[in-house]
Amino acid sequence: APEVLIPGLCFRVVKFRRTGESARSDEDGISGEHEVHIEGVRTDLEPVELEDGAAVPKEFANPTDDTFMVEDAVEAIGFGKFQWKLSVITGLAWANAMEMMILSILAPQLHCEWRLPSWQVALLTSVVFVGMMSSSTLWGNISDQYGRKTGLKISVLWTLYYGILSGFAPVYSWILVLRGLVGFGIGGVPQSVTLYAEFLPMKARAKCILLIEVFWALGTVFEVLLAVLVMPTLGWRWLLILSALPLLLFAGLCFWLPESARYDVLSGNQEKALATLKRIATDNGAPMPLGKLVVSRQEDRGKMRDLFTPHFRWTTLLLWFIWFSNAFSYYGLVLLTTEFFQAGDVCSISSRRQEVQAKCSLTCEYLTEEDYTDLLWTTLSEFPGVLVTLWVIDRIGRKKTMALSFLVFSFCSLLLFLCVGRNVLTVLLFIARAFISGGFQAAYVYTPEVYPTATRALGLGTCSGMARVGALITPFIAQVMLESSVYLTLVVYSGCCLLAALASCFLPIETKGRGLQESSHKEWGQEMVGRGSHSPGESQE
Repeated sequence: APEVLIPGLCFRVVKFRRTGESARSDEDGISGEHEVHIEGVRTDLEPVELEDGAAVPKEFANPTDDTFMVEDAVEAIGFGKFQWKLSVITGLAWANAMEMMILSILAPQLHCEWRLPSWQVALLTSVVFVGMMSSSTLWGNISDQYGRKTGLKISVLWTLYYGILSGFAPVYSWILVLRGLVGFGIGGVPQSVTLYAEFLPMKARAKCILLIEVFWALGTVFEVLLAVLVMPTLGWRWLLILSALPLLLFAGLCFWLPESARYDVLSGNQEKALATLKRIATDNGAPMPLGKLVVSRQEDRGKMRDLFTPHFRWTTLLLWFIWFSNAFSYYGLVLLTTEFFQAGDVCSISSRRQEVQAKCSLTCEYLTEEDYTDLLWTTLSEFPGVLVTLWVIDRIGRKKTMALSFLVFSFCSLLLFLCVGRNVLTVLLFIARAFISGGFQAAYVYTPEVYPTATRALGLGTCSGMARVGALITPFIAQVMLESSVYLTLVVYSGCCLLAALASCFLPIETKGRGLQESSHKEWGQEMVGRGSHSPGESQE
């Protein structure tokens, strides 16, 4: 490693590895390791050893370099007040889970009130996912081309507008169109994770992304509680209107959101990126790194072909299937929960369906207070799902966490073959939902980490789009196929998750302990290897 000498002084203070590249490193071929030598004061100090995963102390941030990258600044500034505020605001956007949870509550209500056949009820659910599927890639492209903040704000305001309008739908065709437009807006909400992840230091990234998933769980619980209060008195129209409250709060607070500094640097807005980083440092009460911010090589952003380069092709295809399976299974379980609770147990569900069909076509069943109570219990499983994922994801890695979640869900699905009573049914559904939601959360951590900044939003958007394909299909399995065979339905969900567990294991890159890649022209992880936890020659598999 090169030595930096200061006349008159002579002892080593610290040895460290740079987190990013500098312009000078490219020109001189200087390696990433530097030693600072100071002469003439003391000679009895030992080299500083950093613990695994520990960040370089702020006082030693770039002590010998005159340049730094956004990654360096984010790591040096650390996690603080700015990130806490960002967590709450992006979390409000993430509470759009209310718009998804309402599907399982709205379906039986409209089936009774408008006398809808089962295929129309399933279509009402699927049209939301059609909108999400058709827009997810578009929102990702907008976020890569015009900024994360721009894409997120437009999508949330779109969802808010059409969500409120849905409450005024006079007939089935109107609500079908309006809910499809709501789905179109929801397709852009996952970009909140892209924006959020790009402001997080490496050590806190997985935990923080998982913690904003708590807002998803809070949204689902709040939706059930809101339904208990609103449905018996005000009806489903007011439930649709009031479910837009978190997005309304986000719309009022989104003026505070900054644009991603990583995006600004990549698009050539160096001054804007620097101003954002100084704002974060001021909020957190931390010093900025020394030197000048390096402007990354400007690239074409949001290009689909970049997802299928030799380095990312296999990762992209496997991730698409993993996201498909996550949504297919998660939303399938949400819909199955309502069906199972109305039937009382698994074994009587087919006979109950036949009895209902034999009766007058006007016969239907509203959700009872007991149904809402059990629905609330299974919804609460999202919280232990977050906690389990939070505990294991930095211990066993992202890939194994996703595989574990799929395996447990598959096992619980197979146990439903037994003629269990309502209490055991509730426990199995609780465990299954906890783990499949945990797997979904792990995918939201892994995906932004594995793609470079130029295609990060697009990569997340296409994965989200594939998830909506799974969610689009699942109502016809959980509501239509269920009428023919409950066991075949369970086999479909269990088999899909077993395949997804294998796909998780075959992902070529493990992102645990790695920094976010800035440029698609570098080998993955070149810009930042986990501090103290990986050596340069360590495999990235």
